[in-house]
Order: sequence, then structure tokens, then C-alpha cells
Amino acid sequence: MFSEYVKKLADVQKLTPTEERELWCAYKKRGDEAARQRIIESYQPLVFREVMPYRALSSVMDAVQEGTIGLIEAVERYDPGRGVAFSLYAVHRIRGRIRDFLRHEGQADLPCLEAEMGAVETAKELLVDACPSVAELAEQHALVGVLGAAMERLPARERLVLEGVTIGGARAQTMAASLGVTPAQIYRLQQNGIRRIRGMLSRFMQHW
Repeated sequence: MFSEYVKKLADVQKLTPTEERELWCAYKKRGDEAARQRIIESYQPLVFREVMPYRALSSVMDAVQEGTIGLIEAVERYDPGRGVAFSLYAVHRIRGRIRDFLRHEGQADLPCLEAEMGAVETAKELLVDACPSVAELAEQHALVGVLGAAMERLPARERLVLEGVTIGGARAQTMAASLGVTPAQIYRLQQNGIRRIRGMLSRFMQHW
């Protein structure tokens, strides 16, 4: 079931800033349920990213459901007028729901914060090792938000591969089976994604 979930994520279309503003307006001001559902669907990859450290658990799809509940709660409570990016607001609720579920199941001690931080460090090394000046910026808090925004601008499959393999630590063969492609294609998607991220970070650095 998890592999089917990952396949569906590859079809998720990222919203443009204009589309997202219009959807928030339609939902918050007019109560448009179709707009609400579109927002939830477009941000489902946030749930995937938070669930990836727990992908080996038999209850992983239950964790996905809990994360989705957190996402729905975030959509319902979010105030676009406050100027905070929705992804930053939502990720805390998603993560909290998943961890509360795992604690209740007695599985919260498996991939914990240390594992997540290790994954972040691995991703940081991959993304900045060819550009020392960006490596220096990576230690600054502002770049964390820029990196997240850059990830969200990637094509869906490249984003899934970076979140699953590069950051989440999944095996290329496992991700390939989930997406219905070959391991070689996974490596190409990973390389393309890293190249795009480096380019976006380099452009940001020029205006820093």
C-alpha cells in the first residue's frame, strides 16, 4: 500500500503562487470545499517527507493517515494573512500527529530526531559540496527556508526521490519499485534534482 501511495504522489501537481493564493481566498473567504481539497492534495508530499523515516514500520500507512489529519487541521486553522508560509506552519502539525501516534503505538524510539538530523546533514553535504560559499551559508538559519522552498519547486518525481532517498535514506531499489521505474532512473532523478537545487541556491547566494 505504501508503494501505491508513493506512486500517487508522483502525480501531485504543485500549485503556482497565484493558484495557491486564489485557492486560499476561495476556501477562507467563501468556504469553497473544492479549493480546500485541492490545497490538501497539493501539500500531501509534506506528509510523505515526515513519514519517510518510519517507512519500515508495519504501521506506516497508519502514520500517513495521522500525518494527513495533521495536514487537514493545518489547512483549517491556517491564516494566510499572517504572512507565514503554509508549509512551515503545517509541518509542525503533521510531525506532531505522526509522533503522537508512534508514541501511542510504542514505536516512537525507532527513527527519532537524531536520525532526522543525520539525514539533514547528509543532504546538506550532497547539496553543497561543490560550492564552498554555499556551504558557509548553509550554517545560517535563513538558508534552511530557502532550501525548503527550492525543494518544493522541483518536478514531482525529483522532489520525491530527494526526500525519499537523499534525505529519508530509502534504498534506490525500494524507491524505484514504488515509482515503477528502474534504479538507474532513480539515480538520474536524484542527480537532476541535486543539480537544480544547487543552481537555485547559487542564484540565492548571488543576491545574499
